[in-house]
Amino acid sequence: MEKAKRDLLTQFEKLSTTNISDALDKLGLKGAVIGVLPMFQCPKIVGFAVTIKIAAAGLTPSKHHLGIEAIEAAGPGNIIIIDNGGRTDVSCWGEILSTAARKKGIAGVVIDGAFRDLDSIKQIGFPVYARGVVPVTARGRIMQESFNVLIRCGTAQVRSGDIVVADDNGVTIVPIEKAEEVLKVAEGFLQKERAMIEEIEKGQSILEVDNKFRYEEMVKRQ
Repeated sequence: MEKAKRDLLTQFEKLSTTNISDALDKLGLKGAVIGVLPMFQCPKIVGFAVTIKIAAAGLTPSKHHLGIEAIEAAGPGNIIIIDNGGRTDVSCWGEILSTAARKKGIAGVVIDGAFRDLDSIKQIGFPVYARGVVPVTARGRIMQESFNVLIRCGTAQVRSGDIVVADDNGVTIVPIEKAEEVLKVAEGFLQKERAMIEEIEKGQSILEVDNKFRYEEMVKRQ
């Protein structure tokens, strides 16, 4: 991965999804994902998206087992992100895919849907952010429609190459062409929030601090 991309991810690693969500709001961008959360004590993950689109199984067969091509195409600095329409009644990820992804150095997987093999995945320590866990197999129920295409995760549009940031608060998607702008605004929020906390720790009342920093005005959409 080229140095400019590594540096960009390093800068986003310093921010929480709350900082990024506020920045997206201020810039009028829809990138916060509701309801997709870490499925165990997962570390924060930051990376460029490699997308997978899931479809219902039927007479038209899939050319490849779901996830295989995306894992082969991805590596360090990437996060697999799967659009299964939020379904929690069927798994679209499991232990074998997690093992393969971890071997490739992929940072983690974000699933708008469910997965299985939680116990095994916890043991190998591969980060999974999803809507839930379920024992039900994908076989005969869903299949991979395509990968590295435009998908949806919650209400957010996701394209391969967009930046994905996921932590204990949830998941945010940053359009790659807006990355520098989002980064600048989010860093501003982080600095002001730290300054506000410092004032409170020094004994200032929350009312005084709020009046001083005008937080509500700071988060208004541009």
